[in-house]
Amino acid sequence: MLRRKQSPGSMTTPMMVHGRRVLLRPLNLHDFDDWREVRRRCTDWLTKWEPQRIQGQPDTVEDRQAFSARCSVRMREIQLGTGFGFGIFVDGKFGGEINVNSIQRGAHQSGYIGYWIDEKIAGNGYMPEALVALLQFSFEQLMLHRVQISIIPRNTASRSVVTKLSLRDEGVAERYLEINGTWEDHIRYAITSEEWQVRRDQLLTEWVW
Repeated sequence: MLRRKQSPGSMTTPMMVHGRRVLLRPLNLHDFDDWREVRRRCTDWLTKWEPQRIQGQPDTVEDRQAFSARCSVRMREIQLGTGFGFGIFVDGKFGGEINVNSIQRGAHQSGYIGYWIDEKIAGNGYMPEALVALLQFSFEQLMLHRVQISIIPRNTASRSVVTKLSLRDEGVAERYLEINGTWEDHIRYAITSEEWQVRRDQLLTEWVW
């Protein structure tokens, strides 16, 4: 469920998407210390599945200003409607990120979802819950027709999330994305708005409501 709150001065505060146990909201500079702690602790858990950092660019994990710039870019994407990035919060504590980005309108009406979670809280169903909440947001608020999630075949932890939700496997895209310096194959999982309408109540009852 998407919620926007109005302040007394009628300024819109950042959007929030609520699950059963998780809260999704855009990150801001105040989240830097918690974000950095998780990213430092989970370096080995995460970086093997992520694009290699470009040489010479500031490290967002260690540079507060770079993190602030990252947050500003994400907010600009929200304003433009091209991407919606959220931190995942469990019991008020930062625990990961999930986003729908590269949103295309026109004949496509599509987006791409990515996610990661703190190794310490992985395996408790928080990510499937966050994903279902984001799917509801994507189809019912953004009015997308299709979303795709691309996962390296050997990334069993990420694949377990889409497996739990029985998302459709569309096959392997060879050398699809650069990950940690290597062009990696990815399995493409997808769901359309038609499939969401059929499965909506079941998914929300199981994971969000």
